[in-house]
Amino acid sequence: MKFNISSKVLSQQLSAVSKVISSKNALSILDNFLFSLEGNILTIIGSDQENTMIATLEVMEPEGEGKIAIPAKRLLDMLKEVAGQPLTFYINDENKDIDIRFMNGHFNFMGIDGNEYPMPEESSAEAHRMTLPAGVVRKGLENTLFAVSPETIRPVMTGVYWDICPVGDDGQPQPGITFVASDTHKLVRYINTEVNPEHTTSFIMPPKPANILRGLIGKEEADITIELSDKSATFGLGDFKLSCRFINGKYPNYNRVIPQDNPFELTVDRVSLLTAMRRVGLFASSASSLVRLNIRQGEVLLATQDLDYSISAEERLDCEYSGNAMTIGFNVTYMIEVLNNMAADTVVIKLSDPARPGVFLPQVNLEGEDLLVLLMPMQVMDY
Repeated sequence: MKFNISSKVLSQQLSAVSKVISSKNALSILDNFLFSLEGNILTIIGSDQENTMIATLEVMEPEGEGKIAIPAKRLLDMLKEVAGQPLTFYINDENKDIDIRFMNGHFNFMGIDGNEYPMPEESSAEAHRMTLPAGVVRKGLENTLFAVSPETIRPVMTGVYWDICPVGDDGQPQPGITFVASDTHKLVRYINTEVNPEHTTSFIMPPKPANILRGLIGKEEADITIELSDKSATFGLGDFKLSCRFINGKYPNYNRVIPQDNPFELTVDRVSLLTAMRRVGLFASSASSLVRLNIRQGEVLLATQDLDYSISAEERLDCEYSGNAMTIGFNVTYMIEVLNNMAADTVVIKLSDPARPGVFLPQVNLEGEDLLVLLMPMQVMDY
């Protein structure tokens, strides 16, 4: 085989595909990219067995066809040193010798027979196919990924739950898509009703492919094609395809844990509250990370203390509050995460009791969107 290609174009595609390759693969062949040339189309595949990324691009002056596995790290390191140069690949189909020629030199190393590389499964004829705007998927993942659980004891909580075209409480279909994530301390639910999927389905997407997909979308406003089978999904966007297996298990009923009656409302500037939390958080106890909110009409007092080091911090913020005066505690780290991942200028925190969860909402949702974040409280001790 032989073909010419720009090192910049190749490096961009390989950089995207490399994100799916694990640093510790059970199969050594998966430490490689699979290059497959047919006509003037080069297909690049990377995989970790659970997830597979496929990229396609055009090459110039191709000769021959075939496939070969090329060490991923070595190829990426080489491309960094010949950035911006045209490259010519010469691949010996017999002994798998690879010669990459650039302006004033060449690299020579050995590849592996591409037939040894495990190929991704073909899409089933029974797979459901749908198209979603890339922006909807990006927002869904951006709003929820921070809340997935890092604990593998409950695998279903480690992923993002997609609830597509759910059925409402009245039994009538409510076309749309809901993204949910929770680590049992906080829960995020993002609903988009601007889309009208053709199928009713749900699945739990692992965090690794979810992060890869979010990065792949970037600022793209194109459509994503999705093929859904019982155990996996394939997402197509431009020149890329990402396949992933679902997390097995039943996701908990997330609507059941969301309080329906939180009558007290605290309205405050999000950035002001976030920066204040960061400041007082410096003096929070490393054991509990507790921040105490003393809320009354017109103001909220944030207070932290670490008795082990005899340090404390307080900061007062202006706010709008309707309800009874209340003292409630939250984990300051979780509070910062919640506020940092909300885009609204002003947030509304709905409360009912110091022992019940707080519900964080943007003061104004964009049309067709509904974002809700639930945060569990902490016990507040008098000090």
